[in-house]
Amino acid sequence: MFSMPILYAVIGGYLLGSIPFGLLIAKATGQGDIRKIGSGNIGATNVLRTGRKDIALITLLLDAAKAGVAALIFNHLFGAPVGLFAGAAALIGHCYPVWLKFKGGKGVATFFGCLFATAWPIALIAGAIWLICAYITRISSLSALAAAGTSPLIALFMGYYHVAIMAAVLAVIIYIRHAENIGRIFKGTETRIGKKG
Repeated sequence: MFSMPILYAVIGGYLLGSIPFGLLIAKATGQGDIRKIGSGNIGATNVLRTGRKDIALITLLLDAAKAGVAALIFNHLFGAPVGLFAGAAALIGHCYPVWLKFKGGKGVATFFGCLFATAWPIALIAGAIWLICAYITRISSLSALAAAGTSPLIALFMGYYHVAIMAAVLAVIIYIRHAENIGRIFKGTETRIGKKG
């Protein structure tokens, strides 16, 4: 009986997460295909490289909302553990959307959206870590890696055990998606926040 709600959550979350808002918004506002600029990513950081802070912010909010809405819907329908599956599936859909040959974003905004919907205190702490790191380094990817990497430990320390497991799995995906960024960070060539593609 419990497996069917999880299946619904995974399918629903994935489909919602796979909507490429950054790509759609950039094209709709005349910015072209953002996969051809900067990192080639469809997320908010790369949208920002068009010079349009407004559509970058909209992309950020919508990418976060994908996981947040998915988690909240399935939390309401079936309970918190199922909502976690929906939020996690939304991040996977964002990173590996079937519509774009499984080449999507890097999942950071979607990760935060899932955290806010399922354990907002952890999301606030992770957000603070991102902000501090971004202020010091001006490197979005490094800030995201720091926030994602510490989130499972924060969740575990605060007693959110199911969230800790989910955050650990999603952090691994985020690190995989940032493999090239990690290489550039070590080389000192990673793009700084606000730099155009």
